Amino acid sequence: MFRKVYRALAIFAVAATASGLLASGADARIGGGLSSGSRGTRTFSPPPATSTIPSAGPMQRTTAQPNVASPRPSFAPSPAGGFFGRSGIWGGLAAGFLGAGLFGLMFGHGFAGGLGGGLMSFLGLIVQLGLIALVAMLVWRWFQRRNVPAFASPSYRDGPHTGPIGLTGLGGGSGYGSGAPAQRSDDVGITGTDYDAFERLLGDVQAAYSNEDINALRARATPEMVSYFSEDLAQNASRGVVNRVTDSKLLQGDLAEAWREGGSDYATVAMRFSINDTMVDRASGKVVEGGPQEVSELWTFRRTSGGPWILSAIQQTH
Repeated sequence: MFRKVYRALAIFAVAATASGLLASGADARIGGGLSSGSRGTRTFSPPPATSTIPSAGPMQRTTAQPNVASPRPSFAPSPAGGFFGRSGIWGGLAAGFLGAGLFGLMFGHGFAGGLGGGLMSFLGLIVQLGLIALVAMLVWRWFQRRNVPAFASPSYRDGPHTGPIGLTGLGGGSGYGSGAPAQRSDDVGITGTDYDAFERLLGDVQAAYSNEDINALRARATPEMVSYFSEDLAQNASRGVVNRVTDSKLLQGDLAEAWREGGSDYATVAMRFSINDTMVDRASGKVVEGGPQEVSELWTFRRTSGGPWILSAIQQTH
């Protein structure tokens, strides 16, 4: 009985190990198939949808810290509670009428006497209270409407750009035009030169990663991204394989958003590209797994003080 249980557990362990190896191979491309890096203060906010990539997954590896949003001010009720405990116009009116009644009691005219005396005075008081309440309600609603913030519709630059690979490149193609969601924004003013730089970095970063050239990666990516690349390359070396990424070609791309933070510019670009992504045995040079495929990812680029763009994040789709 125990031998059968032990054998079943052993088979399960071997199967789990094999499935883990297969999963690691399936996510072998640059970045490990994970959403990695930082997008400044927008790291934990999903990029706007584009025709190239409708939605993106959350960051799985990042050194950024979540922004703690300041709570909206709340107007807590007065500790006294009740109608007379309210601040503002209602509390003032209630306190005034109560004071008038007490004044009448103190001078021998009775509570109602302090308010004018007699039944007619009391009925008149009721009418006056109703009119005051109506005016107060209208004034209150007017102030509420004035305090509601106005949400202006965002604007974005959305002009077609013909890059080095024509209408299918960055800023062109079916994913760039009137079908783009209105949430996209460009506070930087991305030009054709910037699109060319993004496309060039797409190929240069993949070539440097394929060649395991850390110095070349340092010149084209943030220190955070280089640390993730170094970790992935070390894991490949421990498995005795090297990740070769060749034949990179951009098929479609469009800008999700571009913004400024301090002295840095950020641009998140949705890109669909083809690559030949393989795992090669280091000793024999034989292809272990992988092959040609199409990939859709969001790449975020950053530049500081007008310097060159570098890779700051790679984000996967849902």
